[in-house]
Amino acid sequence: MLPSRYRLRRSSDFKAVLRRGRRVAGRYIVVYLSTSDTDRPGPQAGFVVGRNVGGAVVRNRIRRRLRHIVAARLAVIPARKRIVVRALPAAAAASFAELAAEFDRLLGRLTQTKNSQGTS
Repeated sequence: MLPSRYRLRRSSDFKAVLRRGRRVAGRYIVVYLSTSDTDRPGPQAGFVVGRNVGGAVVRNRIRRRLRHIVAARLAVIPARKRIVVRALPAAAAASFAELAAEFDRLLGRLTQTKNSQGTS
């Protein structure tokens, strides 16, 4: 379970990440990464699972899976970063392992992009 201090809750926080954050898309999810404006020491994460993914049961299952994936990787996510994970319709048919592998790959691309931009 993702502790509440690591969750994005306000609509304005989600909008800020979606507008100002960098985005990387995969087959099942889209990951947005932005720097936090607050003094919170750890990362924060939010999840968007729209109706186009499926019914309520399917959406909640995907949201629970994504929360578990992010909670297990909090140490890997850079501090003072905000992440929004948006599920695509194909996520409804994806297994937990497929979602986890894609999240790891996309997060790696986002953090490598940031590191390579900072060193150039």
